[in-house]
Amino acid sequence: MEVQLRIRRYNPELDVEPHWEEYAVEAEPSDRVLDLLHRVKWYSDGTLTFRRSCAHGVCGSDAMLINGRNRLACEYLVKDAGRRISVEPLRGVPVVKDLLVDMEDFWAKYRASMPYLVNDEIPEDGKERRQSQADRELYEDTSRCILCAACTTACPVFWTNPDYVGPAAIVNAHRFIFDSRDTAHEERLELMADADGVWRCRTVFNCVEACPRGINVTRAIFEVTREIKQAERA
Repeated sequence: MEVQLRIRRYNPELDVEPHWEEYAVEAEPSDRVLDLLHRVKWYSDGTLTFRRSCAHGVCGSDAMLINGRNRLACEYLVKDAGRRISVEPLRGVPVVKDLLVDMEDFWAKYRASMPYLVNDEIPEDGKERRQSQADRELYEDTSRCILCAACTTACPVFWTNPDYVGPAAIVNAHRFIFDSRDTAHEERLELMADADGVWRCRTVFNCVEACPRGINVTRAIFEVTREIKQAERA
């Protein structure tokens, strides 16, 4: 079958504004949108630029706007996308070229959320820090984040306020805030209680819809907010 692939192109060295270009691509229903992008780059236009790595929905590097929604190009199938497919870069972040966006601010906010375990205490048996299954389930959902930025770049608050830490950073803070082995609980809550932290969320639920891993991002934000309020009352 032939698919009409519309790609929003932008080369800062040549273009004043972004523009659309169309490509007729042969595809199978089981092909992924990433396969179509590869065919354009390898056989039609080698200047097409986009980011991808594992191509199996694990690394999160090929998140982009496909048919108006944030998706992973390596997961979205032609049979679901249809015969006319539009592809654009993620919204709310600077475009470097074509579908390639600058993620530096995203990574800076992620690093600022302290996305790592803090614990200098030596376990009694000197071997491992044990955790019950019930405690593990408290952050099971947010532990599945692949940092694709689909949730953050689908958020209208982020579009209008670039200082907002964004859903992805909150999700990764949540993962350690609710980890019973971590000892930096209060420090992370203080970071998330910033004026541009969890309080900026307007519960639009775009983040939930955009997440390719099915994480209930809005619920995670609410749980961090509730934890902050409980800490203030303590």
